[in-house]
Amino acid sequence: MPEWINAEITEKREWTDDLLSLRFRAAIGAFKAGQFVRVAMEIDGELVARPYSLVNSPAESELEIFFNIVPDGPLTPELASLNAGDVIKVTDKPYGFLTVEDLPDSRHLWMLATGTGVGPFISILKSGKAWPKFEKVVLVYSVRTARELVYQEVIADISKQYRSQLSFVPVITRELIDGAINQRVTAALETGQLEQMAGIRLNADDSHVMMCGNSAMIADVTNLLKTRNMRKHLRREPGHITTEKYH
Repeated sequence: MPEWINAEITEKREWTDDLLSLRFRAAIGAFKAGQFVRVAMEIDGELVARPYSLVNSPAESELEIFFNIVPDGPLTPELASLNAGDVIKVTDKPYGFLTVEDLPDSRHLWMLATGTGVGPFISILKSGKAWPKFEKVVLVYSVRTARELVYQEVIADISKQYRSQLSFVPVITRELIDGAINQRVTAALETGQLEQMAGIRLNADDSHVMMCGNSAMIADVTNLLKTRNMRKHLRREPGHITTEKYH
């Protein structure tokens, strides 16, 4: 069974009024890029915990989570009130199979993220694990407004380093911004705009799709991919679609 250990906050970054990231030090076990930990605080005498993907690569000495404030949520308003030096609880072991190591062989890797779901994909891209395994990696990052499209410096640095392999496709649904798709991921997939911007086709022969974020997006895209003869990836039955279950 995993155990709770103390983690000291080293940095808080407020990207917008309701999007934040916390960096902290904790002696967790070795993890694969794309995995998550459970984070907890004692609130009104009760330990309240939620799962959060790690944004940092396994090589970094500090851990990082990225989250949005849920106004009536039991944990995120309290997390948002923390500052450097404060202490939280985290599990001593990471979890999850949203990792490159657990994917079948394929030519192209598509990462589809909405909102804070981009976190595990940032970790994977920073780790370098995807580049020797795939000819092309497509990061699709969907948000409502341009201000919510965060980690841009990190993505830009990775894009420069792996210019021939990484295709970054920003999706901004509520604003018209040059260079970004202005429709939902599902609509962009149906119209072909997603593939046009990525520069490659998304199909069962060449592609594997990882998704993280809004559950409706994941369900809708999964149904669309099924029409392209793509199915969920299972260890006992390799497929084309990988998502995460945070429990």
